[in-house]
Amino acid sequence: MSQQTDFEEVIPGTRRLFDENGNTLPGDEHLLKHGDIVLVPQPTESPNDPLNWSNARKIWHSFLVLFVVGLTAATSNNAGSGADGVGEEFGIGYDVFNTGAGVLFIGIGYWCFLSSPAVHLYGRRLLYLIGMLFLVFGDVWYARLDSVADTVWCQLFVGASESVAEAVVQLSLLDIWFEHQNGTSLGMYTLATAIGTYLGPLVGNYVAGNLGWRWIGWLGALFGGGTFILLYFGLEETEFQRDRYLINRGDQYLVDGAPVHEKTMQHASDGGDADAEKIAANHENSTTSSDEHKDGMVQDSGDKEKHPTREERLPSEVMRHRLSASYSKPKTYLERIRLITPAPNLQGFGFKQFVNRLWHTMRVFTFPAVWYAGLQWGGQNIILTFQLTVCDDNWYGPPWNYGNHAVGNMNIPCLIGSIIGCFYGGWCSDKFMIYMTKRNKGVMEAEYRLYLMFLCMAIFPIGVWLFGIGSARGWAWPGPYVGLGFIGFGYGCAGDLSITYLADSYPDMILEGMVGVATINNTIALIFTFTASAWLATSLENCFIELGVLSFLILGSSLPMIIWGKKWRRWTRGRYMKFLEIRDGFSK
Repeated sequence: MSQQTDFEEVIPGTRRLFDENGNTLPGDEHLLKHGDIVLVPQPTESPNDPLNWSNARKIWHSFLVLFVVGLTAATSNNAGSGADGVGEEFGIGYDVFNTGAGVLFIGIGYWCFLSSPAVHLYGRRLLYLIGMLFLVFGDVWYARLDSVADTVWCQLFVGASESVAEAVVQLSLLDIWFEHQNGTSLGMYTLATAIGTYLGPLVGNYVAGNLGWRWIGWLGALFGGGTFILLYFGLEETEFQRDRYLINRGDQYLVDGAPVHEKTMQHASDGGDADAEKIAANHENSTTSSDEHKDGMVQDSGDKEKHPTREERLPSEVMRHRLSASYSKPKTYLERIRLITPAPNLQGFGFKQFVNRLWHTMRVFTFPAVWYAGLQWGGQNIILTFQLTVCDDNWYGPPWNYGNHAVGNMNIPCLIGSIIGCFYGGWCSDKFMIYMTKRNKGVMEAEYRLYLMFLCMAIFPIGVWLFGIGSARGWAWPGPYVGLGFIGFGYGCAGDLSITYLADSYPDMILEGMVGVATINNTIALIFTFTASAWLATSLENCFIELGVLSFLILGSSLPMIIWGKKWRRWTRGRYMKFLEIRDGFSK
């Protein structure tokens, strides 16, 4: 049996970044780098490639999508800030708001799943704009509520508005930043989520105390409408058909692994992207058919000669990894902000393709890393639900007798802890990954990032116990507030580390992976939200002791992932490649 190293096995999530001494690989001179780090993915020469954007353009795009994350997280968590006023005016209890929170999780998780194929068929921008319309509708409904039904069902639309922040935002960030920046970029995503999650109730309580509870909805609608306009004119489409561009190899180019001579490409350069895509499509139609693919080989219908795949045709030591697109014309501003950027293969309105992609997305639930990340996020949402319920249900009464402002201020330690946690789980994890990779003779393993989860495993349950037991026994400063800071730290780093681990493990499946994570974590949160009031009624102190143990067990699932994660990645390698093959086949 041949002795192959792991990185030669091409296990997803295992990559060689340096030589055995931690230096840049000697055969990488032809690859584009940032310092001594090879850029993954390699940018094309196309002026329309988001990876080629200037830093200012990337930062602006990141700011817009992260603002959407913060805004939707805030509006999804501030409904309870008006519970006191709604209760006084209509006699609606906090248990109704808990039911509304459950409906909110339905809106987030299942609209995220149901809308996910639209990203591939119609572009990223459309879902952002639809999300803002859902936000405006849901918040206007909240501002005008006068019944139990209104209190509950307005949250379905508020939740649907946040679904774009559960998967599409991560894809947008990965469209413009490189793989070695995953920890930092996704750390900023988690930070934006944390800021919105904790600032929403803080601001909501101040608004309810000064302007009245209805203004929670009106202000949310105003911000949603303003953001819709900002996104329409300021958010560029980042969809880029990278695999349709050509690989340069001496005097030849290749479209999907098949040679096209330079003269042909020079002709294409006069016609822009459309002509180049026609060349690719014509070549595919003339040389391949769906029943001619077998064992990674393509059989030519004319001479019956078998052609190797791109990887076999172009071994890494002889091929240029930089994709050539000198024929590509820059898109105009109006083209970059089109409402819909249809996929090249869109057939009519794409209904059949939509259903096929939706069914195909179900395959992500067979990947352990998706369940792991969904469990981590679900665990954070469980504690968030119970924490907000206790703050709004208990701290207004004795011995604290807090008002709206004081209850709102209890989110400040959570926010401080989240900022520290996001820095730890983002920037620090990127640095730690590079350090561990060099120690491992230059080979990166996705599980290295999970080593940082042990600190979270110790801090987060302690925070749950400090806050819960302190709330049950009437503790004042500093116990419960320190607990809230610890909870915020866990919220910041556990989610960040888990989704970055997923992105490291299956980098070409990030959208579908995050859709799976959103469905899992919001289903978990939904179940616990509907049981929160009954569980708390048994014993507040015992409830939080049990929640702390549950949190420890959920975070502790990082240990089996560290031990067996690579084995599971090797086990799912074929499934992952098949997933990509089927998914990308929809684009042809």
